[in-house]
Amino acid sequence: MRDAHAILLASHGTPGARAAEQAAFDQCAAGGRVHQLVVVPDFWKGMLGDDWLNNAAVHIRFGRYVESQLEREIVEHATQVEAEAKRRGLGYSCELRFGKPAECLAAVAAAGDYDVVVVGSPRPKGVPGYRSRLAIETLVKTLKAPLLVVPYPGR
Repeated sequence: MRDAHAILLASHGTPGARAAEQAAFDQCAAGGRVHQLVVVPDFWKGMLGDDWLNNAAVHIRFGRYVESQLEREIVEHATQVEAEAKRRGLGYSCELRFGKPAECLAAVAAAGDYDVVVVGSPRPKGVPGYRSRLAIETLVKTLKAPLLVVPYPGR
């Protein structure tokens, strides 16, 4: 099915998100566009290691380090997704938001005109990594476009 001209893609580089990227590209019509949304979940605010950062200066420096590392990883990933979009002759844009993934995705979807919203499925049990939760119920209540949840690769 290659009939979507405007796709909102939630992707952050994990294997499940990469599967969503592939599905989005496969569904995008020739000359269509993919808008990638990268959400940095709000749990990152608490990942500053306060228990060992014993003064304000160290706390601020470490916070800046974490933010710059996240930014580098996001830019690197977005560059790869953009290259694939260009290779396929598709338009591409990327947006970064901080907050709850479902709320951010719903807000971006509401502000645009998308044919489909594409997300990856949750990481299966036993697969290492942090399990940030995407509240699917929040999305299905608010989205005007269809939601495609792409299965985790290899499952």
